Amino acid sequence: MPVLNLPAFDVRLTEKEGRRMIFDPFRQRYVALTPEEWVRQHFVNYLVTEKHYPKNLMGNEITIRLNATTRRCDTIIYNRFLAPLMIVEYKSPDLAVKKAVFDQISRYNAALKVRFLTVSNGLRHFCCRIDYRTQTYTFLRSIPCYDELDE
Repeated sequence: MPVLNLPAFDVRLTEKEGRRMIFDPFRQRYVALTPEEWVRQHFVNYLVTEKHYPKNLMGNEITIRLNATTRRCDTIIYNRFLAPLMIVEYKSPDLAVKKAVFDQISRYNAALKVRFLTVSNGLRHFCCRIDYRTQTYTFLRSIPCYDELDE
């Protein structure tokens, strides 16, 4: 797997039926080690260890209802009252983060109405804050610490 623009950590890897697997501490099980999953595990580790996001207020692969269909958000960050604050979408490191990725995460946000949208391919990370009062959004210079999300 490629080196990412995220802190390294001790990953738990195994092999099952010829497939490489990585342990997801949020889902408490091994999952297929895809390039996107490699980014997810590094990014959530970064959020917990560097940005002080409480592990118990984060969820991976969260199913949401969007119109008449179900979709899965890669990661959702919640506040202390379990209201969603941020949606995080991951892409493989070999994929550029383009407008289509933000279009996808914006559609998910139609159901959740979070204040922050974040996208990472492991090499580049983007986060924007949504102001529903003025119907605008602002790209942030960095990923905010958890305590900055609920300001």
